[in-house]
Amino acid sequence: MAGPASHRLNGTNETIAASITTAADTRAAIASFLTFLTSEKRASPRTIENYARDLTRFFEFLCDHLGKEPGLSDITGLRVGDFRAFLAHRRAKGLGSRSIARNLSTLRSFFRHMEREGLGTNHNLSQLRSPKTPHSIPKPVSEPAAMSLVEEAHDTSAEPWVGARNAALVTLLYACGLRVSEALSLKRHHAPLPSSLTILGKGNKERLVPVLPVAQRAVATYLELCPHGLAQEDPLFVGVRGGGLNPREVQKLMGTLRARLGLPSTATPHALRHSFATHLLSAGGDLRSIQELLGHASLSTTQIYTEVDTARLREVYDKAHPRNRR
Repeated sequence: MAGPASHRLNGTNETIAASITTAADTRAAIASFLTFLTSEKRASPRTIENYARDLTRFFEFLCDHLGKEPGLSDITGLRVGDFRAFLAHRRAKGLGSRSIARNLSTLRSFFRHMEREGLGTNHNLSQLRSPKTPHSIPKPVSEPAAMSLVEEAHDTSAEPWVGARNAALVTLLYACGLRVSEALSLKRHHAPLPSSLTILGKGNKERLVPVLPVAQRAVATYLELCPHGLAQEDPLFVGVRGGGLNPREVQKLMGTLRARLGLPSTATPHALRHSFATHLLSAGGDLRSIQELLGHASLSTTQIYTEVDTARLREVYDKAHPRNRR
């Protein structure tokens, strides 16, 4: 059987499918599904990995549940009770509602693909409801805290160039609303930064992001101090040995900044992206523009920031209104 859930699945879609213990015709269906996600849905490698992991756990369960490696005829014949047994099995493994909902979403996508490709049909899965997941809203840092993070980043290393790099990275994440992966994917040839950058985001979707002069200056200062001779195709942000900066180092940097500034654990690198969106909305930015800047496929994804702004206004109201104070 495949390795534990934490195991990273690599290689081609056929190789990934071959690592899942099931019958040959089912492995071919899995490979077809993963290829569909890659070529048509343009899913990221991390998304493919998550789908493959969910399918691995499902077929591991079926091997024990059915007493054999399941073929297409077996999975098209699964009953509602079989699917419920799988979800109960995952619950017993300690999965929460959000993970269970993701497992269900993976299976529904897989069975829809099978039906489209004429590989088999099973509508019993549609009779199951996804578990309710706790509604959460993004947790941005305040505007003063965001500015403090940028300033404090300068003093996070005894090496001036490393401090300048950290400040440039934090500035770029907040000023442009970039994901960490997007910032770290920038190359040396992107600098000096222009007034706008074409960013390749999730699902290989491109978007145009304005670059503030403060971010341009921060990156320019970092490159002036950087001791490594970077070729045009080298990463823009590098570690102390000159290789591409690891995302874990960015997480570690934010942990250091949180501790120094007394910020909560929610002040993560991604919180700077939330802050970018929330602060724009508070300043009068319209949702459609913010959607484009963030690269969200759906406006409903961006609309969650209105809840953040409403919650902030309510907090201000509760603290400031004379009647409430009385």
